[in-house]
Amino acid sequence: MTRTSLSLTVSLLLAGAMLGGCAKPASEEQAAAPATPAATPAAPAPAPAPQESADIFRFKVGALDAVALLDGTIDTPNDGKTFGVGQKTEDVAALLTANGQPTDVLHLSIQPLLVRDGDRTLLFDTGAGDVSWAKAGKLQASLKAAGVEPAQVTDIFISHGHPDHVGGLLAKDGTLAFPNAAVHLSAPEWAAIQKNPDAAKLVAAIGPKVATFEPGATVLPGVTAVALPGHTPGHSAYEIASGGERLLYIGDAAHHSIVSVQRPDWTIGYDTDAPTAQAARRALLKRAADGNLRVYAVHFPFPGLGHVKAQGDAYVWVPEG
Repeated sequence: MTRTSLSLTVSLLLAGAMLGGCAKPASEEQAAAPATPAATPAAPAPAPAPQESADIFRFKVGALDAVALLDGTIDTPNDGKTFGVGQKTEDVAALLTANGQPTDVLHLSIQPLLVRDGDRTLLFDTGAGDVSWAKAGKLQASLKAAGVEPAQVTDIFISHGHPDHVGGLLAKDGTLAFPNAAVHLSAPEWAAIQKNPDAAKLVAAIGPKVATFEPGATVLPGVTAVALPGHTPGHSAYEIASGGERLLYIGDAAHHSIVSVQRPDWTIGYDTDAPTAQAARRALLKRAADGNLRVYAVHFPFPGLGHVKAQGDAYVWVPEG
């Protein structure tokens, strides 16, 4: 090999070594490359908040928790037999029209009232149960939506013995729907119920649970009966008090938020003694208006909370909200 060939060979070997030192193995290149961030998994969507049932409405009476419980509805035709008995149906229709209501049918709600007072759970009336002439029977479902089991009810206050107020006292099998509850009602009303042959099954079932009181008595601390005879012999409203607040549960003193309030002297077909009932209705409306009492009306549009305001020689219903 000549000197020139040797020099060329050495130069090529040196160049190859230098290039080899600069190159990296594939695995080393992968290690040196910046890592691609892993995709962050999407956070799970928050669970939707539970929706409050449209069949209950919560509110307070002083320190007491209260819930309006929808049981159902009653539709009554404007046929002169129920509202405005003795009045022309067109006069009833005119009153309804003036208040933006349909004129062929009068709509009534049914909403018993639940009140929690310490270790007592109070229920005012029990709805219509499964009577054929009402679209009702939702009370137990409404109670469940309010977080109350039937066995937790300690006291039931009955305004009167008509089926849309006592129908929910019994389950479909005839047993007590509220097995641990005392059933409070006025002595005259209990006597009238016992005389009703159609109520024999009810009387037998609730008899051991009945606790009667004299009209107008304080039934429990914070619950005072208000005597309203005429609708039935021992019909009662109830005034519920806590601190400085009061709520007047009016039972069937007034059925319809327009006709019964704006025309309190019109005869109602449901009243057993119409003149006495009309006088009691007017007196109660006056009491509510004069005292600016908060009223709970079991048959007014749900949830039945509001005030009665004087208007001329009659009154007008002003719902809350």
